[in-house]
Amino acid sequence: MSKSPHLLLACLVALLGALSTGAAEKFVAGTHYQTLDIPVKTLDPDRIEVVEVFSHACIHCYNFDPYVESWHTEQDGDVVFDRLPAIFSDDWEAIAQAYYAAQTLGVLEQMHKPLFTALHDERKDIRKAEVLQLLFEEQADVSAEDFGVAYNSFSVRSRVAQAKAKTRAYKVTGVPTMVVEGKYLIDGRSAGGNVAMLQVVDFLVDKERDARRSAAESAAEE
Repeated sequence: MSKSPHLLLACLVALLGALSTGAAEKFVAGTHYQTLDIPVKTLDPDRIEVVEVFSHACIHCYNFDPYVESWHTEQDGDVVFDRLPAIFSDDWEAIAQAYYAAQTLGVLEQMHKPLFTALHDERKDIRKAEVLQLLFEEQADVSAEDFGVAYNSFSVRSRVAQAKAKTRAYKVTGVPTMVVEGKYLIDGRSAGGNVAMLQVVDFLVDKERDARRSAAESAAEE
Protein backbone atom coordinates (compact mmCIF):
# COMPACT_ATOMS: atom_id res chain seq x y z
CA MET A 1 0.00 0.00 0.00
CA SER A 2 1.42 3.40 -1.00
CA LYS A 3 2.01 6.08 1.62
CA SER A 4 0.18 9.40 1.49
CA PRO A 5 2.03 12.48 0.20
CA HIS A 6 1.62 14.10 3.62
CA LEU A 7 3.27 11.16 5.37
CA LEU A 8 6.13 11.12 2.88
CA LEU A 9 6.65 14.85 3.40
CA ALA A 10 6.67 14.39 7.16
CA CYS A 11 9.26 11.62 6.87
CA LEU A 12 11.44 13.80 4.62
CA VAL A 13 11.28 16.73 7.04
CA ALA A 14 12.20 14.42 9.92
CA LEU A 15 15.14 13.00 7.96
CA LEU A 16 16.45 16.44 7.02
CA GLY A 17 16.11 17.53 10.63
CA ALA A 18 18.10 14.54 11.79
CA LEU A 19 20.81 15.18 9.23
CA SER A 20 20.97 18.84 10.21
CA THR A 21 21.29 17.96 13.89
CA GLY A 22 23.99 15.45 13.09
CA ALA A 23 25.96 18.05 11.15
CA ALA A 24 25.55 20.59 13.94
CA GLU A 25 26.89 18.11 16.46
CA LYS A 26 29.94 17.13 14.45
CA PHE A 27 32.03 18.02 17.49
CA VAL A 28 30.80 16.92 20.90
CA ALA A 29 31.41 18.42 24.33
CA GLY A 30 33.43 16.08 26.51
CA THR A 31 34.94 14.39 23.45
CA HIS A 32 36.32 17.01 21.07
CA TYR A 33 36.34 19.92 23.52
CA GLN A 34 35.66 20.67 27.17
CA THR A 35 33.23 23.17 28.66
CA LEU A 36 34.62 25.00 31.68
CA ASP A 37 32.49 24.82 34.81
CA ILE A 38 33.28 28.46 35.55
CA PRO A 39 33.66 30.62 32.41
CA VAL A 40 36.52 33.11 32.35
CA LYS A 41 35.53 36.72 31.64
CA THR A 42 36.46 37.87 28.13
CA LEU A 43 38.03 41.22 27.31
CA ASP A 44 35.50 42.33 24.67
CA PRO A 45 31.88 41.28 25.29
CA ASP A 46 30.85 42.55 21.85
CA ARG A 47 33.03 40.07 20.00
CA ILE A 48 33.69 36.34 20.19
CA GLU A 49 37.04 35.79 21.85
CA VAL A 50 39.47 33.10 20.74
CA VAL A 51 42.67 32.68 22.76
CA GLU A 52 45.67 30.54 21.95
CA VAL A 53 47.44 29.44 25.12
CA PHE A 54 51.02 28.84 23.99
CA SER A 55 54.69 29.29 24.78
CA HIS A 56 57.62 30.31 22.65
CA ALA A 57 59.43 27.49 24.47
CA CYS A 58 57.07 24.89 22.96
CA ILE A 59 58.15 23.29 19.67
CA HIS A 60 54.57 22.20 19.00
CA CYS A 61 53.44 25.82 19.33
CA TYR A 62 56.20 26.83 16.90
CA ASN A 63 54.98 24.30 14.33
CA PHE A 64 51.35 25.28 14.92
CA ASP A 65 51.95 29.04 14.63
CA PRO A 66 51.69 29.36 10.80
CA TYR A 67 48.30 27.64 10.86
CA VAL A 68 47.04 29.92 13.64
CA GLU A 69 48.28 32.99 11.75
CA SER A 70 46.50 31.87 8.57
CA TRP A 71 43.30 31.13 10.51
CA HIS A 72 43.51 34.52 12.23
CA THR A 73 43.68 36.49 8.98
CA GLU A 74 40.51 34.80 7.68
CA GLN A 75 38.25 35.74 10.61
CA ASP A 76 35.34 38.15 10.43
CA GLY A 77 35.20 41.30 12.49
CA ASP A 78 33.05 39.70 15.19
CA VAL A 79 35.98 37.49 16.27
CA VAL A 80 38.87 38.81 18.38
CA PHE A 81 42.05 36.74 18.66
CA ASP A 82 44.63 36.89 21.42
CA ARG A 83 47.56 34.87 22.70
CA LEU A 84 48.26 33.94 26.29
CA PRO A 85 51.74 32.72 27.30
CA ALA A 86 51.52 29.60 29.45
CA ILE A 87 53.85 29.50 32.43
CA PHE A 88 54.64 26.03 33.71
CA SER A 89 58.18 26.71 34.97
CA ASP A 90 60.64 29.48 35.80
CA ASP A 91 62.14 29.16 32.29
CA TRP A 92 58.75 29.66 30.68
CA GLU A 93 58.11 32.62 32.98
CA ALA A 94 61.25 34.36 31.71
CA ILE A 95 60.10 33.82 28.12
CA ALA A 96 56.61 35.08 28.93
CA GLN A 97 58.27 38.17 30.40
CA ALA A 98 59.90 38.77 27.01
CA TYR A 99 56.50 38.43 25.31
CA TYR A 100 54.94 41.07 27.54
CA ALA A 101 57.97 43.33 27.23
CA ALA A 102 57.47 43.25 23.46
CA GLN A 103 53.79 44.03 23.95
CA THR A 104 54.60 46.95 26.25
CA LEU A 105 57.11 48.34 23.77
CA GLY A 106 54.63 48.05 20.90
CA VAL A 107 56.82 45.61 18.96
CA LEU A 108 55.03 42.31 19.58
CA GLU A 109 54.28 41.82 15.90
CA GLN A 110 57.96 42.23 15.04
CA MET A 111 59.16 39.98 17.87
CA HIS A 112 56.67 37.08 17.92
CA LYS A 113 58.23 34.95 15.18
CA PRO A 114 61.85 35.92 15.92
CA LEU A 115 61.43 34.65 19.49
CA PHE A 116 60.38 31.26 18.10
CA THR A 117 63.19 31.26 15.55
CA ALA A 118 65.87 32.32 18.03
CA LEU A 119 65.07 29.45 20.35
CA HIS A 120 64.18 26.59 18.04
CA ASP A 121 66.27 27.29 14.93
CA GLU A 122 69.20 29.33 16.21
CA ARG A 123 69.37 27.63 19.63
CA LYS A 124 69.70 30.91 21.49
CA ASP A 125 68.95 30.95 25.20
CA ILE A 126 66.11 33.46 25.28
CA ARG A 127 65.70 32.95 29.01
CA LYS A 128 68.62 35.33 29.41
CA ALA A 129 67.98 39.08 29.42
CA GLU A 130 71.23 39.87 27.61
CA VAL A 131 70.29 37.54 24.74
CA LEU A 132 66.83 39.07 24.52
CA GLN A 133 68.27 42.58 24.61
CA LEU A 134 70.32 41.92 21.48
CA LEU A 135 67.39 40.19 19.78
CA PHE A 136 65.06 43.12 20.42
CA GLU A 137 67.68 45.51 19.07
CA GLU A 138 68.24 43.44 15.91
CA GLN A 139 64.61 42.69 15.13
CA ALA A 140 62.73 45.76 16.37
CA ASP A 141 65.35 48.49 16.79
CA VAL A 142 64.72 48.66 20.55
CA SER A 143 67.56 50.20 22.53
CA ALA A 144 69.16 48.29 25.39
CA GLU A 145 67.89 50.90 27.83
CA ASP A 146 64.29 50.76 26.60
CA PHE A 147 64.32 46.98 26.64
CA GLY A 148 65.68 46.86 30.19
CA VAL A 149 63.10 49.30 31.49
CA ALA A 150 60.21 47.38 29.91
CA TYR A 151 61.50 43.90 30.72
CA ASN A 152 61.93 44.69 34.40
CA SER A 153 58.86 46.89 34.78
CA PHE A 154 56.09 46.36 37.28
CA SER A 155 53.58 46.38 34.42
CA VAL A 156 55.24 43.44 32.67
CA ARG A 157 55.58 41.45 35.87
CA SER A 158 51.91 42.10 36.62
CA ARG A 159 50.92 40.78 33.19
CA VAL A 160 53.01 37.67 33.79
CA ALA A 161 51.19 37.11 37.09
CA GLN A 162 47.84 37.62 35.36
CA ALA A 163 48.84 35.10 32.67
CA LYS A 164 49.58 32.53 35.38
CA ALA A 165 46.20 33.14 36.98
CA LYS A 166 44.31 32.98 33.70
CA THR A 167 46.06 29.76 32.66
CA ARG A 168 44.94 28.20 35.95
CA ALA A 169 41.40 29.50 35.43
CA TYR A 170 41.32 27.91 31.98
CA LYS A 171 42.59 24.65 33.57
CA VAL A 172 45.21 24.32 30.85
CA THR A 173 47.66 21.45 31.34
CA GLY A 174 49.52 21.57 28.01
CA VAL A 175 50.07 23.72 24.96
CA PRO A 176 49.04 24.66 22.39
CA THR A 177 45.48 24.92 23.66
CA MET A 178 42.66 27.04 22.24
CA VAL A 179 39.93 28.71 24.31
CA VAL A 180 36.72 30.04 22.77
CA GLU A 181 34.69 32.73 24.54
CA GLY A 182 36.29 31.91 27.88
CA LYS A 183 34.31 28.71 28.25
CA TYR A 184 35.29 26.13 25.61
CA LEU A 185 38.70 24.45 25.87
CA ILE A 186 40.25 22.59 22.90
CA ASP A 187 43.56 20.73 22.84
CA GLY A 188 45.25 18.63 20.19
CA ARG A 189 44.55 15.34 21.89
CA SER A 190 40.79 15.84 22.08
CA ALA A 191 40.52 17.46 18.62
CA GLY A 192 42.57 14.77 16.87
CA GLY A 193 45.67 16.89 16.25
CA ASN A 194 46.86 20.45 16.68
CA VAL A 195 45.73 21.66 13.25
CA ALA A 196 42.36 19.93 13.76
CA MET A 197 41.83 22.19 16.78
CA LEU A 198 41.02 25.03 14.41
CA GLN A 199 38.11 23.08 12.94
CA VAL A 200 36.68 22.69 16.43
CA VAL A 201 37.31 26.38 17.08
CA ASP A 202 35.34 27.29 13.94
CA PHE A 203 32.51 25.03 15.07
CA LEU A 204 32.41 26.69 18.50
CA VAL A 205 32.63 30.21 17.05
CA ASP A 206 29.59 29.39 14.90
CA LYS A 207 27.88 27.93 17.96
CA GLU A 208 28.47 31.17 19.83
CA ARG A 209 27.25 33.22 16.87
CA ASP A 210 24.01 31.20 16.78
CA ALA A 211 23.52 31.66 20.53
CA ARG A 212 24.01 35.42 20.27
CA ARG A 213 21.70 35.63 17.28
CA SER A 214 18.98 33.70 19.11
CA ALA A 215 19.37 35.87 22.20
CA ALA A 216 19.09 39.05 20.10
CA GLU A 217 15.99 37.77 18.33
CA SER A 218 14.37 36.83 21.63
CA ALA A 219 15.15 40.25 23.08
CA ALA A 220 13.67 41.95 20.01
CA GLU A 221 10.42 40.02 20.39
CA GLU A 222 9.93 41.06 24.01
